[in-house]
Amino acid sequence: MSPIKLAIVGVGKIVRDQHLPAIAGNGNFELIATASRHGTVDGVPAYSSIEAMLEAVPAIDAVSLCMPPQYRYDAARKALDAGKHVFLEKPPGATLSEVQDLIRLADSKGLSLFASWHSRYAPAVEATRAFLAGAAIRSVEIIWKEDVRHWHPNQEWIWQAGGLGVFDPGINALSIMTHILPNPVFLTGAELTFPENRDAPIAASLAFRDQAGLAVNAEFDWRQTGKQTWDIRAETDKGLMVLESGGSKLTIDGREQLNAADDEYPSLYRRFAEIISAGRSDTDLAPLTHVADAFMLGKRRVTEAFHD
Repeated sequence: MSPIKLAIVGVGKIVRDQHLPAIAGNGNFELIATASRHGTVDGVPAYSSIEAMLEAVPAIDAVSLCMPPQYRYDAARKALDAGKHVFLEKPPGATLSEVQDLIRLADSKGLSLFASWHSRYAPAVEATRAFLAGAAIRSVEIIWKEDVRHWHPNQEWIWQAGGLGVFDPGINALSIMTHILPNPVFLTGAELTFPENRDAPIAASLAFRDQAGLAVNAEFDWRQTGKQTWDIRAETDKGLMVLESGGSKLTIDGREQLNAADDEYPSLYRRFAEIISAGRSDTDLAPLTHVADAFMLGKRRVTEAFHD
């Protein structure tokens, strides 16, 4: 089969760090165009808007949308209306209702829509899921703390309504949680901490449980300096399980089970090619649903102003 002719919309840091290397290493795709207000890719035709790109390059088969979530819905509709398969960076949108509308539109047109959750493809996630499937889980603790100044310097969109704030990284933890736990969980309480000068939270404490009463607690914080923490810990009848480093390392009772290099974005593009070939979509909205529940149920706390 000939490669899928791919376009990228929104050429920023995540595209340069992750998407471009993953696409270059996947023979199923050929990058033939980009659309971005500022960024370009050497040797690839560039356009200032998705409308101009779709008009000028009708050969595009699929589009990866990598702009901030507040602007993704309109671009996704334009791509789907033009008959293109769509890859949505995480989170897939700013609201559940707009993503649900995209799901309906893609289905009506027979196109593939991919709500990508890159952390689910971290190397130790599947091994963790298999371990928990065979264990009695007593409690789960999620600690996801990082330095926003390091990972998102001068990015104003993340602090605006719809930018999610600390849930931008926190949704990665929720995407893993919803994949590895044997039973669904639901939110029972939340506390969201907002800087007095921002519209999105800088920290969050979340409490979940499942239908059997299993407690899952999560702490997200964007103010951590030094060593970054992206861990999920589960007390089980087979010992303490720790999924560390964002899903790269698994230990059980202190014994290392798996520790592998990152393969998240190459895995995402393999999956995108797979669903296009199969004529289906992959649009799990569970992680975004938990974020929406947190904003609905969470108590609001105000802290000192944040400045980059």
